[in-house]
Amino acid sequence: MHPILFKIGPVTIYSYGVMIALGFIVGIYLARHRAKCDGIDPDRVIDLGVYVLISAIVGSRLLHVLLNLKEYLASPREIFMIHHGGLAFYGGVILAVATGALFLRKKKISFFGMGDTIIPYVALGQAIGRTGCLLNGCCYGKVTSLPWGAYFPGRELPLHPTQIYFSLNCLAVFLILIFIRERKAYSGQVFLSYFLLYPFGRFFIEFFRDDIPRTIFGVFTVPQLISVCIFFIALTIFIKESAKV
Repeated sequence: MHPILFKIGPVTIYSYGVMIALGFIVGIYLARHRAKCDGIDPDRVIDLGVYVLISAIVGSRLLHVLLNLKEYLASPREIFMIHHGGLAFYGGVILAVATGALFLRKKKISFFGMGDTIIPYVALGQAIGRTGCLLNGCCYGKVTSLPWGAYFPGRELPLHPTQIYFSLNCLAVFLILIFIRERKAYSGQVFLSYFLLYPFGRFFIEFFRDDIPRTIFGVFTVPQLISVCIFFIALTIFIKESAKV
């Protein structure tokens, strides 16, 4: 693990924040380039990206704090220590989608049209950002005897490197979305496909995690419950939109 990249005097540069920032920059750069091909003003991608980034961080942190409320009530200052790790992705997704929808409606831009343009790069940005979890030592998995098991601070036995599983899942989603984009039959197909593919992979990877409690029937995690909900909502809309073609 390598949570701190380097220090410049009193300033500490954390790997977690750097990888999230890198994922965002790469995603925005590629989405802006793609926007030109899709007939969308590239500057609108930048504008949207700023709103989405802020809302995603706020939403992710809020959900993480709520899921670990006792811990944060005992040490309220930690709520603002994002560089220590602790962003629940789905909290960010919910707030970011809502914020993005409001922004696009105000600017009179097609929600699904913009969604198809940027969503593959959201997945790619996630793949990059998840490496920050590995460097930070958070989001670790259960004990494993598999040859790729990794050692984490404070843990004596090798664990599933679930951060890598998440990253690979996001990379696979990115590649599939690019494939679908070149063959899509209607606006929104790529966007909706993300909300089918990512939750599907996320649901199964969660079984290997060991850093969050299984509060749903003692078997499932909250992210798994959210994954199921998002998957079936997206599936319903996907089937409805496909039927129009």
